[in-house]
Amino acid sequence: MRRLFILLTLPMLACGGLAETVFPTITPLTHPTPASAPQSDSQPQPATPATPQTQSFLPNVSEFPNANNYEWRLIASGLNRPVDVQSALDGSGRLFIIEKYGVIRAYENGQLLAQPFLDIKDRVNDDGNEMGLLGLAFHPDYEQNGFFYVNYTGTGGNTFISRFQASGNLADAGSESILLKVNQPYPNHNGGAVVFGPDGYLYLGLGDGGAGGDPHKNGQDTASLLGKILRIDVNSSDPYSIPSDNPFGNEAWAYGLRNPWRISFDRATGDLWIGDVGQGDWEEIDYLPAGSPGGANFGWSLMEGNHGYDGQARPGLLLPAAEYSHSYGGCSVTGGYVYRGAMPEWNGIYLYGDYCSGYVWGLILSDGQWQSQLLFEADVKITSFGQDESGEIYLASDAGGVYFLIKK
Repeated sequence: MRRLFILLTLPMLACGGLAETVFPTITPLTHPTPASAPQSDSQPQPATPATPQTQSFLPNVSEFPNANNYEWRLIASGLNRPVDVQSALDGSGRLFIIEKYGVIRAYENGQLLAQPFLDIKDRVNDDGNEMGLLGLAFHPDYEQNGFFYVNYTGTGGNTFISRFQASGNLADAGSESILLKVNQPYPNHNGGAVVFGPDGYLYLGLGDGGAGGDPHKNGQDTASLLGKILRIDVNSSDPYSIPSDNPFGNEAWAYGLRNPWRISFDRATGDLWIGDVGQGDWEEIDYLPAGSPGGANFGWSLMEGNHGYDGQARPGLLLPAAEYSHSYGGCSVTGGYVYRGAMPEWNGIYLYGDYCSGYVWGLILSDGQWQSQLLFEADVKITSFGQDESGEIYLASDAGGVYFLIKK
Protein backbone atom coordinates (compact mmCIF):
# COMPACT_ATOMS: atom_id res chain seq x y z
CA MET A 1 0.00 0.00 0.00
CA ARG A 2 1.19 3.48 -0.84
CA ARG A 3 1.59 6.23 1.74
CA LEU A 4 1.48 9.97 1.20
CA PHE A 5 3.16 12.22 3.76
CA ILE A 6 1.73 15.73 3.84
CA LEU A 7 2.00 18.33 6.59
CA LEU A 8 -1.43 19.23 8.01
CA THR A 9 -1.87 22.70 9.43
CA LEU A 10 -5.66 23.28 9.35
CA PRO A 11 -8.24 22.07 11.88
CA MET A 12 -10.08 18.90 11.00
CA LEU A 13 -13.51 18.74 9.40
CA ALA A 14 -15.21 16.11 11.52
CA CYS A 15 -18.11 15.20 9.28
CA GLY A 16 -19.27 12.69 11.85
CA GLY A 17 -19.62 15.27 14.58
CA LEU A 18 -16.39 14.46 16.45
CA ALA A 19 -14.34 16.97 18.34
CA GLU A 20 -11.76 19.00 16.46
CA THR A 21 -8.57 17.16 17.29
CA VAL A 22 -5.43 16.21 15.41
CA PHE A 23 -4.81 12.52 14.81
CA PRO A 24 -1.29 11.11 14.60
CA THR A 25 0.06 9.17 11.66
CA ILE A 26 -1.29 5.63 11.78
CA THR A 27 0.81 2.63 10.90
CA PRO A 28 -0.34 0.06 8.33
CA LEU A 29 -3.26 -2.14 9.28
CA THR A 30 -2.71 -5.65 10.57
CA HIS A 31 -6.39 -6.47 11.18
CA PRO A 32 -9.15 -7.72 8.87
CA THR A 33 -10.45 -5.36 6.23
CA PRO A 34 -13.95 -3.88 6.69
CA ALA A 35 -15.87 -6.52 4.76
CA SER A 36 -14.51 -9.26 7.01
CA ALA A 37 -14.44 -7.32 10.28
CA PRO A 38 -15.46 -9.47 13.24
CA GLN A 39 -18.82 -8.82 14.86
CA SER A 40 -19.58 -8.96 18.56
CA ASP A 41 -21.55 -12.05 19.54
CA SER A 42 -23.90 -9.79 21.49
CA GLN A 43 -24.91 -7.83 18.41
CA PRO A 44 -27.72 -8.83 16.04
CA GLN A 45 -26.73 -10.22 12.68
CA PRO A 46 -27.76 -8.54 9.41
CA ALA A 47 -31.39 -8.92 8.43
CA THR A 48 -31.39 -8.12 4.72
CA PRO A 49 -27.92 -7.42 3.29
CA ALA A 50 -27.70 -5.40 0.10
CA THR A 51 -27.94 -7.55 -3.03
CA PRO A 52 -25.09 -6.69 -5.40
CA GLN A 53 -25.69 -6.41 -9.13
CA THR A 54 -23.02 -7.26 -11.69
CA GLN A 55 -24.56 -5.95 -14.92
CA SER A 56 -22.51 -3.18 -16.47
CA PHE A 57 -21.59 -1.91 -19.89
CA LEU A 58 -17.98 -1.53 -18.67
CA PRO A 59 -15.96 -4.54 -17.54
CA ASN A 60 -15.68 -4.85 -13.77
CA VAL A 61 -12.51 -6.32 -12.32
CA SER A 62 -12.68 -9.27 -9.94
CA GLU A 63 -9.55 -8.47 -7.98
CA PHE A 64 -7.69 -5.40 -6.78
CA PRO A 65 -4.61 -4.08 -8.58
CA ASN A 66 -1.33 -3.72 -6.73
CA ALA A 67 -1.75 -0.30 -5.13
CA ASN A 68 2.03 0.11 -4.85
CA ASN A 69 2.05 0.84 -8.58
CA TYR A 70 -0.22 3.89 -8.15
CA GLU A 71 -0.28 7.13 -6.25
CA TRP A 72 -2.48 10.10 -5.40
CA ARG A 73 -0.76 12.97 -7.20
CA LEU A 74 -1.25 16.54 -6.01
CA ILE A 75 -2.81 18.80 -8.66
CA ALA A 76 -3.93 21.80 -6.58
CA SER A 77 -3.06 23.23 -3.18
CA GLY A 78 -3.76 26.26 -1.02
CA LEU A 79 -7.52 25.76 -1.02
CA ASN A 80 -9.56 26.72 2.03
CA ARG A 81 -11.04 23.49 3.41
CA PRO A 82 -12.25 21.92 0.14
CA VAL A 83 -15.24 19.61 0.66
CA ASP A 84 -16.39 18.66 -2.85
CA VAL A 85 -14.94 18.14 -6.34
CA GLN A 86 -17.31 18.05 -9.31
CA SER A 87 -17.34 18.17 -13.10
CA ALA A 88 -19.96 19.97 -15.18
CA LEU A 89 -19.71 17.18 -17.80
CA ASP A 90 -19.76 19.92 -20.41
CA GLY A 91 -16.70 18.85 -22.40
CA SER A 92 -14.55 21.63 -20.94
CA GLY A 93 -12.46 19.34 -18.74
CA ARG A 94 -12.90 21.76 -15.84
CA LEU A 95 -13.18 20.68 -12.23
CA PHE A 96 -15.14 22.69 -9.68
CA ILE A 97 -13.96 22.63 -6.09
CA ILE A 98 -16.09 23.78 -3.16
CA GLU A 99 -14.39 25.68 -0.38
CA LYS A 100 -16.45 25.15 2.75
CA TYR A 101 -16.76 28.80 3.70
CA GLY A 102 -18.82 29.65 0.61
CA VAL A 103 -16.79 29.72 -2.60
CA ILE A 104 -16.57 27.46 -5.65
CA ARG A 105 -13.22 27.49 -7.45
CA ALA A 106 -12.54 26.29 -11.00
CA TYR A 107 -9.56 24.15 -11.99
CA GLU A 108 -8.79 24.39 -15.70
CA ASN A 109 -5.85 23.49 -17.94
CA GLY A 110 -3.73 22.39 -14.99
CA GLN A 111 -4.25 25.42 -12.80
CA LEU A 112 -6.57 26.72 -10.12
CA LEU A 113 -8.20 29.89 -11.39
CA ALA A 114 -7.89 32.91 -9.11
CA GLN A 115 -11.38 34.28 -9.76
CA PRO A 116 -14.09 32.24 -8.02
CA PHE A 117 -16.72 30.56 -10.16
CA LEU A 118 -19.23 31.41 -7.42
CA ASP A 119 -18.89 33.41 -4.21
CA ILE A 120 -21.79 33.22 -1.75
CA LYS A 121 -19.95 33.84 1.51
CA ASP A 122 -22.55 36.49 2.29
CA ARG A 123 -25.27 33.86 2.82
CA VAL A 124 -23.36 30.75 3.89
CA ASN A 125 -23.22 30.05 7.61
CA ASP A 126 -20.10 28.03 8.36
CA ASP A 127 -19.93 28.69 12.09
CA GLY A 128 -20.03 24.99 12.93
CA ASN A 129 -17.42 22.48 11.88
CA GLU A 130 -19.95 20.58 9.73
CA MET A 131 -21.66 23.68 8.38
CA GLY A 132 -20.95 25.65 5.22
CA LEU A 133 -21.22 25.19 1.47
CA LEU A 134 -21.36 21.40 1.27
CA GLY A 135 -22.50 20.06 -2.10
CA LEU A 136 -22.69 20.84 -5.83
CA ALA A 137 -24.32 19.27 -8.89
CA PHE A 138 -24.55 20.51 -12.45
CA HIS A 139 -27.76 20.07 -14.42
CA PRO A 140 -27.49 17.38 -17.13
CA ASP A 141 -28.29 20.14 -19.64
CA TYR A 142 -25.85 22.60 -18.10
CA GLU A 143 -24.31 23.43 -21.49
CA GLN A 144 -27.69 24.75 -22.62
CA ASN A 145 -29.26 26.20 -19.47
CA GLY A 146 -26.29 27.03 -17.21
CA PHE A 147 -28.10 25.64 -14.15
CA PHE A 148 -26.33 24.13 -11.17
CA TYR A 149 -27.47 23.27 -7.65
CA VAL A 150 -25.86 23.66 -4.24
CA ASN A 151 -26.49 22.55 -0.68
CA TYR A 152 -25.43 24.94 2.06
CA THR A 153 -26.24 25.91 5.63
CA GLY A 154 -27.53 29.45 5.83
CA THR A 155 -29.64 31.55 8.19
CA GLY A 156 -30.21 29.77 11.48
CA GLY A 157 -27.90 26.96 10.42
CA ASN A 158 -30.68 25.51 8.28
CA THR A 159 -30.15 23.62 5.03
CA PHE A 160 -30.79 25.46 1.77
CA ILE A 161 -31.01 23.71 -1.61
CA SER A 162 -30.61 26.38 -4.26
CA ARG A 163 -30.28 26.70 -8.00
CA PHE A 164 -27.88 29.17 -9.60
CA GLN A 165 -27.16 29.99 -13.21
CA ALA A 166 -23.85 30.52 -14.96
CA SER A 167 -23.15 32.55 -18.03
CA GLY A 168 -19.88 31.85 -19.78
CA ASN A 169 -17.24 30.80 -17.28
CA LEU A 170 -18.73 32.47 -14.19
CA ALA A 171 -21.85 32.01 -12.11
CA ASP A 172 -24.20 34.82 -11.18
CA ALA A 173 -24.44 34.97 -7.36
CA GLY A 174 -27.60 37.01 -7.77
CA SER A 175 -29.39 34.28 -9.73
CA GLU A 176 -30.19 32.17 -6.68
CA SER A 177 -33.53 30.42 -6.60
CA ILE A 178 -34.12 28.64 -3.27
CA LEU A 179 -35.79 25.31 -3.98
CA LEU A 180 -35.99 23.84 -0.52
CA LYS A 181 -35.24 24.87 3.06
CA VAL A 182 -34.97 22.25 5.79
CA ASN A 183 -34.76 23.30 9.44
CA GLN A 184 -31.78 21.86 11.29
CA PRO A 185 -32.17 21.38 15.05
CA TYR A 186 -28.41 21.08 15.66
CA PRO A 187 -25.28 22.27 13.83
CA ASN A 188 -23.97 18.81 12.89
CA HIS A 189 -25.10 15.97 10.62
CA ASN A 190 -26.16 18.20 7.75
CA GLY A 191 -25.23 15.73 5.02
CA GLY A 192 -24.66 17.89 1.97
CA ALA A 193 -24.68 15.73 -1.15
CA VAL A 194 -26.38 16.97 -4.33
CA VAL A 195 -26.43 14.46 -7.22
CA PHE A 196 -28.42 13.95 -10.41
CA GLY A 197 -29.52 10.36 -10.83
CA PRO A 198 -29.75 8.40 -14.07
CA ASP A 199 -33.50 9.05 -14.00
CA GLY A 200 -32.89 12.81 -14.29
CA TYR A 201 -34.12 13.55 -10.78
CA LEU A 202 -32.09 15.45 -8.21
CA TYR A 203 -31.03 13.44 -5.15
CA LEU A 204 -30.09 15.13 -1.87
CA GLY A 205 -28.37 13.60 1.15
CA LEU A 206 -29.49 14.96 4.54
CA GLY A 207 -28.34 13.85 7.97
CA ASP A 208 -30.56 13.07 10.93
CA GLY A 209 -30.45 16.61 12.35
CA GLY A 210 -27.47 16.19 14.62
CA ALA A 211 -26.52 16.01 18.28
CA GLY A 212 -25.86 12.31 18.95
CA GLY A 213 -27.96 9.17 18.87
CA ASP A 214 -30.72 10.74 16.74
CA PRO A 215 -32.59 12.29 19.71
CA HIS A 216 -35.62 13.22 17.58
CA LYS A 217 -35.67 9.79 15.89
CA ASN A 218 -35.69 11.41 12.45
CA GLY A 219 -33.92 8.49 10.82
CA GLN A 220 -36.95 6.20 11.07
CA ASP A 221 -39.60 8.92 10.69
CA THR A 222 -40.67 8.93 7.05
CA ALA A 223 -42.55 12.21 7.54
CA SER A 224 -39.28 13.98 8.35
CA LEU A 225 -36.82 15.02 5.65
CA LEU A 226 -33.88 14.48 7.99
CA GLY A 227 -31.88 11.25 7.89
CA LYS A 228 -32.95 10.71 4.28
CA ILE A 229 -32.05 10.62 0.65
CA LEU A 230 -34.45 13.09 -0.96
CA ARG A 231 -35.54 12.89 -4.61
CA ILE A 232 -37.08 15.81 -6.45
CA ASP A 233 -37.94 16.75 -10.03
CA VAL A 234 -36.41 20.11 -10.96
CA ASN A 235 -37.50 19.95 -14.61
CA SER A 236 -41.29 19.67 -14.67
CA SER A 237 -42.16 22.67 -12.48
CA ASP A 238 -40.59 25.60 -10.65
CA PRO A 239 -39.01 25.30 -8.18
CA TYR A 240 -39.57 21.51 -8.24
CA SER A 241 -42.16 18.77 -8.02
CA ILE A 242 -42.28 15.53 -6.08
CA PRO A 243 -42.02 12.46 -8.35
CA SER A 244 -45.23 10.47 -8.30
CA ASP A 245 -43.40 7.27 -7.37
CA ASN A 246 -41.68 8.71 -4.29
CA PRO A 247 -42.74 6.24 -1.60
CA PHE A 248 -44.05 8.50 1.16
CA GLY A 249 -45.80 11.31 -0.69
CA ASN A 250 -43.05 13.78 0.16
CA GLU A 251 -39.48 14.44 -0.94
CA ALA A 252 -38.08 11.46 0.99
CA TRP A 253 -36.95 8.54 -1.15
CA ALA A 254 -34.81 6.42 1.20
CA TYR A 255 -34.41 6.61 4.96
CA GLY A 256 -32.61 5.29 8.02
CA LEU A 257 -29.40 7.32 7.49
CA ARG A 258 -27.37 9.11 10.13
CA ASN A 259 -25.18 11.45 8.11
CA PRO A 260 -24.73 10.48 4.45
CA TRP A 261 -21.39 12.12 3.70
CA ARG A 262 -21.18 11.75 -0.06
CA ILE A 263 -23.42 9.74 -2.32
CA SER A 264 -22.78 8.83 -5.94
CA PHE A 265 -24.24 6.92 -8.86
CA ASP A 266 -22.06 4.56 -10.85
CA ARG A 267 -22.08 6.16 -14.29
CA ALA A 268 -21.87 2.74 -15.95
CA THR A 269 -24.61 0.90 -14.06
CA GLY A 270 -26.70 3.53 -12.28
CA ASP A 271 -26.11 1.83 -8.91
CA LEU A 272 -26.25 4.15 -5.89
CA TRP A 273 -23.48 4.26 -3.28
CA ILE A 274 -23.74 5.99 0.11
CA GLY A 275 -21.09 6.66 2.73
CA ASP A 276 -23.01 6.95 6.02
CA VAL A 277 -21.09 8.27 9.02
CA GLY A 278 -21.47 6.15 12.16
CA GLN A 279 -22.19 7.08 15.76
CA GLY A 280 -19.32 5.89 17.90
CA ASP A 281 -18.25 2.46 16.70
CA TRP A 282 -19.03 1.61 13.07
CA GLU A 283 -18.79 3.34 9.68
CA GLU A 284 -20.69 1.98 6.70
CA ILE A 285 -21.04 1.93 2.93
CA ASP A 286 -24.59 1.42 1.69
CA TYR A 287 -25.59 0.24 -1.76
CA LEU A 288 -28.71 0.21 -3.92
CA PRO A 289 -28.70 -1.45 -7.35
CA ALA A 290 -29.95 0.54 -10.32
CA GLY A 291 -33.70 0.53 -10.74
CA SER A 292 -34.41 0.02 -7.04
CA PRO A 293 -37.75 1.45 -5.99
CA GLY A 294 -37.90 4.07 -3.28
CA GLY A 295 -38.47 3.21 0.34
CA ALA A 296 -35.17 1.54 1.28
CA ASN A 297 -34.55 1.62 5.04
CA PHE A 298 -30.84 1.61 5.91
CA GLY A 299 -31.50 1.05 9.58
CA TRP A 300 -30.37 4.09 11.58
CA SER A 301 -30.98 4.52 14.48
CA LEU A 302 -32.15 0.96 15.04
CA MET A 303 -28.78 -0.14 13.72
CA GLU A 304 -25.28 1.25 13.48
CA GLY A 305 -23.85 -0.65 10.55
CA ASN A 306 -24.65 -4.33 11.12
CA HIS A 307 -24.99 -3.79 14.87
CA GLY A 308 -27.89 -2.94 17.13
CA TYR A 309 -28.13 0.62 18.43
CA ASP A 310 -31.70 1.61 19.35
CA GLY A 311 -33.05 -1.78 18.43
CA GLN A 312 -32.09 -4.82 16.44
CA ALA A 313 -32.10 -6.13 12.91
CA ARG A 314 -35.52 -6.87 11.49
CA PRO A 315 -36.88 -7.90 8.10
CA GLY A 316 -36.86 -5.07 5.61
CA LEU A 317 -33.71 -3.30 6.76
CA LEU A 318 -31.07 -2.90 4.06
CA LEU A 319 -27.74 -3.26 5.83
CA PRO A 320 -24.29 -2.27 4.60
CA ALA A 321 -22.23 -3.65 1.77
CA ALA A 322 -19.18 -2.85 3.93
CA GLU A 323 -18.43 -1.51 7.38
CA TYR A 324 -15.37 -0.81 9.50
CA SER A 325 -14.81 -0.28 13.20
CA HIS A 326 -13.43 2.81 14.90
CA SER A 327 -11.11 0.45 16.75
CA TYR A 328 -9.21 0.18 13.46
CA GLY A 329 -8.23 3.86 13.54
CA GLY A 330 -11.04 5.51 11.61
CA CYS A 331 -13.73 7.91 12.75
CA SER A 332 -15.80 9.23 9.83
CA VAL A 333 -16.39 7.59 6.45
CA THR A 334 -16.08 9.62 3.25
CA GLY A 335 -18.10 8.10 0.44
CA GLY A 336 -16.54 7.98 -3.00
CA TYR A 337 -17.07 6.81 -6.58
CA VAL A 338 -16.84 3.75 -8.76
CA TYR A 339 -13.79 4.10 -10.99
CA ARG A 340 -14.65 4.34 -14.71
CA GLY A 341 -11.53 5.95 -16.13
CA ALA A 342 -8.71 4.95 -18.47
CA MET A 343 -7.05 2.35 -16.22
CA PRO A 344 -9.01 -0.87 -16.92
CA GLU A 345 -7.49 -2.63 -13.93
CA TRP A 346 -9.52 -0.27 -11.69
CA ASN A 347 -12.84 -0.50 -13.53
CA GLY A 348 -15.77 -1.21 -11.23
CA ILE A 349 -13.87 -0.62 -7.98
CA TYR A 350 -15.70 1.66 -5.57
CA LEU A 351 -13.16 3.85 -3.77
CA TYR A 352 -13.96 5.29 -0.36
CA GLY A 353 -12.00 6.61 2.59
CA ASP A 354 -11.93 7.73 6.19
CA TYR A 355 -11.58 11.32 7.24
CA CYS A 356 -9.44 10.80 10.33
CA SER A 357 -7.08 8.01 9.30
CA GLY A 358 -6.63 8.89 5.63
CA TYR A 359 -7.23 5.27 4.69
CA VAL A 360 -8.57 4.61 1.18
CA TRP A 361 -10.31 1.31 0.53
CA GLY A 362 -11.61 -0.38 -2.58
CA LEU A 363 -14.86 -2.33 -2.64
CA ILE A 364 -15.81 -4.90 -5.29
CA LEU A 365 -18.06 -7.90 -5.77
CA SER A 366 -15.90 -11.01 -6.01
CA ASP A 367 -17.18 -14.61 -6.08
CA GLY A 368 -20.60 -13.40 -5.05
CA GLN A 369 -19.33 -11.60 -1.97
CA TRP A 370 -18.46 -8.01 -1.21
CA GLN A 371 -14.71 -7.63 -0.73
CA SER A 372 -13.16 -4.50 0.75
CA GLN A 373 -9.42 -3.99 0.78
CA LEU A 374 -7.23 -1.26 2.20
CA LEU A 375 -5.31 0.20 -0.74
CA PHE A 376 -3.71 3.47 0.38
CA GLU A 377 -2.79 5.28 3.58
CA ALA A 378 -2.73 9.00 2.89
CA ASP A 379 -1.66 11.30 5.71
CA VAL A 380 -4.48 13.71 4.92
CA LYS A 381 -7.97 14.28 6.28
CA ILE A 382 -10.12 13.07 3.37
CA THR A 383 -13.12 15.38 3.02
CA SER A 384 -14.38 14.21 -0.36
CA PHE A 385 -13.76 12.29 -3.53
CA GLY A 386 -14.54 13.54 -7.03
CA GLN A 387 -14.85 12.20 -10.56
CA ASP A 388 -14.12 14.02 -13.79
CA GLU A 389 -15.90 13.60 -17.12
CA SER A 390 -13.43 10.87 -18.10
CA GLY A 391 -14.21 8.81 -15.01
CA GLU A 392 -10.92 9.50 -13.22
CA ILE A 393 -11.03 9.78 -9.42
CA TYR A 394 -9.91 12.69 -7.25
CA LEU A 395 -9.46 13.17 -3.53
CA ALA A 396 -9.75 16.39 -1.50
CA SER A 397 -8.05 17.01 1.84
CA ASP A 398 -9.04 19.33 4.63
CA ALA A 399 -5.55 20.83 4.50
CA GLY A 400 -6.29 22.34 1.10
CA GLY A 401 -5.01 19.85 -1.46
CA VAL A 402 -6.68 18.02 -4.33
CA TYR A 403 -5.13 14.80 -5.69
CA PHE A 404 -5.93 12.33 -8.44
CA LEU A 405 -5.26 8.64 -8.77
CA ILE A 406 -2.59 7.86 -11.34
CA LYS A 407 -0.16 5.12 -12.27
CA LYS A 408 3.43 5.85 -11.26
